[in-house]
Amino acid sequence: MTDDPGRGASPDRRGVLIGAGAWAAVATLAADSLGMAAYAGGDAPAAPAEAAAPVESFAEDHVRKLAEKLAAGDFVKPKADVTEPFNALTPEQYRDIQLRPEATVWRGEGLGYEVRPLPLGWIYDAPVEIWVVSGGETQSLIADGASFSFGPSIEKAPDAAPFGFSGFRISGLLNRADALDEFVSFQGASYFKAVGQGQRYGLSARGLAVDTARPGGEEFPLFRAFWIERPQPGAREVLIHALLDSQSVAGAYKFIVRPGRETVIDVEATLYPRRALTHVGIAPLTSMYYVGSAQRRIEGDYRPAVHNSEGLAVVNGHGERLWRPLTNPKMLQTSAFVDKDLKGFGFIQRNRAFATFQDVDARFDRRPAAWVEPQGGWGDGFVELIEIPVVEEIHDNIVAYWKPAQTLEPGTGHKFAYRVTWGDNIPAVWSGAWVSQTRVGAGRGANTVQFVVDFAGPSLGDLAELPTADLAASPGATSNLVVQRLPEAQGLRVRFELNTAGTDLIELRLGLRVAEQLISESWLYRWTRA
Repeated sequence: MTDDPGRGASPDRRGVLIGAGAWAAVATLAADSLGMAAYAGGDAPAAPAEAAAPVESFAEDHVRKLAEKLAAGDFVKPKADVTEPFNALTPEQYRDIQLRPEATVWRGEGLGYEVRPLPLGWIYDAPVEIWVVSGGETQSLIADGASFSFGPSIEKAPDAAPFGFSGFRISGLLNRADALDEFVSFQGASYFKAVGQGQRYGLSARGLAVDTARPGGEEFPLFRAFWIERPQPGAREVLIHALLDSQSVAGAYKFIVRPGRETVIDVEATLYPRRALTHVGIAPLTSMYYVGSAQRRIEGDYRPAVHNSEGLAVVNGHGERLWRPLTNPKMLQTSAFVDKDLKGFGFIQRNRAFATFQDVDARFDRRPAAWVEPQGGWGDGFVELIEIPVVEEIHDNIVAYWKPAQTLEPGTGHKFAYRVTWGDNIPAVWSGAWVSQTRVGAGRGANTVQFVVDFAGPSLGDLAELPTADLAASPGATSNLVVQRLPEAQGLRVRFELNTAGTDLIELRLGLRVAEQLISESWLYRWTRA
């Protein structure tokens, strides 16, 4: 979904998790399975502040040891058994569960950050543990009826209902020096999302993707526990540790989150497979593309464009920049961009004008881009793009991740480190031209499609002569290729027609060259008849 009602954190793509839960199940997991102390029952402190007895000192390898121990046994999904109405909350009822202000972690302490735990319920039925680390010791947060208030749609809420957490969100000094604004949220399986200054939530990241779009069905790992380190006053970053678990793998994660004009999250992950992982996605991103200028399969919407992201950008190991406009296809599509030592990839929302979208409520013009940069060489593999057909904009239907060429074998830890930047565009500075707009329409003849691709960039305004458009179609034939200037945009426009007769799928590639040197991104497009 594009926005979670009232929460700012979207549910995962499955859309089938229903229910609510209690803290007791979480406490049992912590005490019995992971060897950690926790409170449960009616004598627990009222507010989810740092309210439980400290456990052993929190060492740097604390979560890694827990993940390694989990991987040695079978997966048991955390669950909670509760009575009505918490076992089947409607969206309206879920919105009526609100954290009490006094239960906000670090509220009024002058740290520049506050943590607001999120309740279980609706589609969020997997309880998560939340621990606060301070002075080298960990304390668990307690969820109950004294932590949350219940609105009028929940008629039979007990005064001290045992409850649970589904995640949390963190606020800090993002947009103003005198106010705290939310900048990151973790909720739903292993999903998390962030925003930079002036932005609104859009696409999500995930801890891991397993068997995405594979015939046997996708596996959704989840974060079952978090440890949030208490920052020093005025600190520029927040440290979060997370324990990932699923049928096939356990993992230890560390997130270093730095809010700002661009919010940056440095991720360190150590994975412990329970089985050989032949199709695993590292640093997965999930977004939504419904309609736009590059593809309008859905007709009748008054808005010119509806999407959280308009393109997949890749900088491969050779330094070539690729731009693939996203689509909402009629049938599920997968694309692989084979590479070695990838430099970066991400989903980008380039058009920032309100007129592009005309949506006063959703404000797609303010949705962030997310750019993944590997830290250290990732070797051979490919960026896989998956495009899923949807008929409603509420569903995330676009996924991308790095697929390592090597199988991740059990019996050892596999380490990956990367940075995710949430901002307006690709953070790396580049002097070449980029694709600013892709438009697709009917051609002048039968079985023809017209493409209009605009390039922008300061370097284009200095060209004395027009560059050459290097265009290839496989299969298919192109005609009427034209390159012309766009003085108002300091850019160039390339127009051509594609003959689609006799084929159902055509791969297109376009770039601008001067003296045989590529001076632009390589524009890629897949045309399909179905």
